[in-house]
Amino acid sequence: MSDYNVIVIGAGAAGLAAGEALARAGVSFAVLEAKARVGGRAWTDERIFPGIPFDRGCHWIHSASHNPFREIADRLDVDYRRMGTRRSSGLYLAGEKADAATTRAAWDAVEAAFAAADAAGEAGRDVDAQSVCDTAGPWWPLARHWMSLLSAMPPEQISTLDLAAYQDTKENWPVVSGYGALIARASAHVPVHLDVEVSAIDRSSTPIRVATSRGTLRARSVILTVSTNILASGRIRFTPALPDAVQEAALHCPTGVAEKVAFLLDAPVEGFEDTAYIDTMTSGDPARAPINFVVNHFSQPVIVGQLCGETARELEAAGEPAMVDFGLAALKDVFGSGIAARIRRATATRWSSDPHILGAYSCALPGHADARAALRAPIEGGLFLAGEAVSATAFSTAHGARQSGLEAARAALSAAG
Repeated sequence: MSDYNVIVIGAGAAGLAAGEALARAGVSFAVLEAKARVGGRAWTDERIFPGIPFDRGCHWIHSASHNPFREIADRLDVDYRRMGTRRSSGLYLAGEKADAATTRAAWDAVEAAFAAADAAGEAGRDVDAQSVCDTAGPWWPLARHWMSLLSAMPPEQISTLDLAAYQDTKENWPVVSGYGALIARASAHVPVHLDVEVSAIDRSSTPIRVATSRGTLRARSVILTVSTNILASGRIRFTPALPDAVQEAALHCPTGVAEKVAFLLDAPVEGFEDTAYIDTMTSGDPARAPINFVVNHFSQPVIVGQLCGETARELEAAGEPAMVDFGLAALKDVFGSGIAARIRRATATRWSSDPHILGAYSCALPGHADARAALRAPIEGGLFLAGEAVSATAFSTAHGARQSGLEAARAALSAAG
């Protein structure tokens, strides 16, 4: 049995940041990670498309001018793209490219939906986002797609008060070599114990006992950085049980569904710029939900599509081939059936079925915008929660997770005296 001042559970952006702070403080600590890699939902896959990094999870440096990872990228000389807007450069309707006026009208409707939800939240209303949006217009399916994508939950399950709390400068800059790779490199000096699963945390006495797949460890404080879905799943046994307020907060701020389907082509697609954004939509067919793509990903022959909401949940349950087929059908609408012959490899993410994560990123349900505050509160006995879900204004982001890890480490050090 080994003793530490602090044990950190999870080596995602939050856990790695906590490890950085603990290392600087010079205390004994251990960072435990169930997977064979670091990063959690920040994972740059460098093997699926040989020689081309693919971010399976977080990809954009959100609110880049205020994001510490942008500063870290500058310090490490890591390249990123300065993107001005998430508005698509092309909208395809049932296989036909819409004209500029139609594309503007569609995106005006998307932004109007977000504005209506934000206005409700800013007015103090904790209601579902869909209830304040114009759902009768022709562009509601596209607005619904983007709201579901950015919150990982469909609009009827998004708290307007929570949504309005998110601070967004609308500077979303992708990292050329991969955001996951940047996060791993930023904390490369932090020692991490990989392939260590935690099954129980017993804080009924001091020190806290942490049962793992490699034996029991002890610590004065524990920083737990797992997703809210893992927290609510019962996969980790707590003695005594977590406070009711924390258990309810985890249930009321779940991690939703946001997945990617990506295609490696024989060459970049002609007629599209580096990292071009497009949307596809087929009106009148509820089975064909909208999907947005990034074409010529960093001038590479890669197209990445984003799935979300009920569509992503159903497709993921059906398996990766179903996800790829759905994405390919949309690509054929845009590029014609000949695009299929140009595909050299395809892949899809499955975060919701990942046993160590169980979802994409968190979203407070209507009426429960206070859940994040309950998750941030220290838990008696030396337990502290961290991760994107506990961030008050940068939830669902890697930089929100990082900040929460630093704050949890400070709290744990303070509690230890």
